[in-house]
Amino acid sequence: MARTLWLAGVLALSAVGSTGAQQAPVFRTATRTVPVYVTVLDAQQRLVTDLRSEDFEIFDNGRPQPITLFDAGVQPISIVIMLDMSGSMVGNLAVLRNSAVQMFTRLLPGDKARVGNFGDRITLSERFTNDQNELIRALYLDLQPGGPTPLWAAISTGMTALGQIDGRRVVLVLSDGKDSGTLPFGRITRAPITQQSVAHRAQTEEFMIYGIGLASRGLPTSRGPSPTGRGTEPDPGLRELALLSGGGYFELDDTANLGDTFARVADELHRQYLLGFAAPDLDGRVHELDVRVKLGGSTVRARRSYLAPRRSDR
Repeated sequence: MARTLWLAGVLALSAVGSTGAQQAPVFRTATRTVPVYVTVLDAQQRLVTDLRSEDFEIFDNGRPQPITLFDAGVQPISIVIMLDMSGSMVGNLAVLRNSAVQMFTRLLPGDKARVGNFGDRITLSERFTNDQNELIRALYLDLQPGGPTPLWAAISTGMTALGQIDGRRVVLVLSDGKDSGTLPFGRITRAPITQQSVAHRAQTEEFMIYGIGLASRGLPTSRGPSPTGRGTEPDPGLRELALLSGGGYFELDDTANLGDTFARVADELHRQYLLGFAAPDLDGRVHELDVRVKLGGSTVRARRSYLAPRRSDR
């Protein structure tokens, strides 16, 4: 069932929020409000963080909706970071580990995270935590390389780990290749985990996906290095999934800016706007969302759809 929130009024959230870390919003209401997290970038792709409620417009199936919730403060995040450690990533593992630390060092007191990898198997650190040392230890000691690229299964695993957590739930995945269409050894599932099934979960269960696509060095072959100097290419579905869910996607030709990219993701997540509107139709159907900003030359990222609750839902 969709994770749209029960609201009967806004509790201290109709004005701009504080700039420090805060607890996830608690809502008490008798109507259904749809929460929408929004990133706004200017023409130079810099974050815009000083907008007001009246600067935004929300359309549900093409119909404008009054904004009943607005918070521009720093938003706490719950995040699972899934790192591709398949065979094609062997040449990049050292810089990958060093770069991922940039995400951990930017966690705020209200944030919590787990880190995992996918290749021969899909693994996750033991628990959600804000402890940087614990996350770094898992990154360096618990995550082992090798194997195929079960990309969609890895994202699905991250979603499941976030399943019982309230508030904004994010899966950040880094990968250098296309989904292998295989599951790790010993993993059993009733149905194939595909891009479509993962997109459906993101849509109906309200997960946000961020993707970093990396051109890998690849492994040496009997014929020597690739003429282009590149290994595998990121799965194009990762970009589609990120944009559909309201997240961001960054594609890198090499690892030089990888640490900066992890840092940018953390900054974006902390400076998203939280908007909300009352669901106009409690029909249990998927509705298209369109969020616009009255700012010329800007780019807006927000989820493109939501599953409306049914009137009988409790």
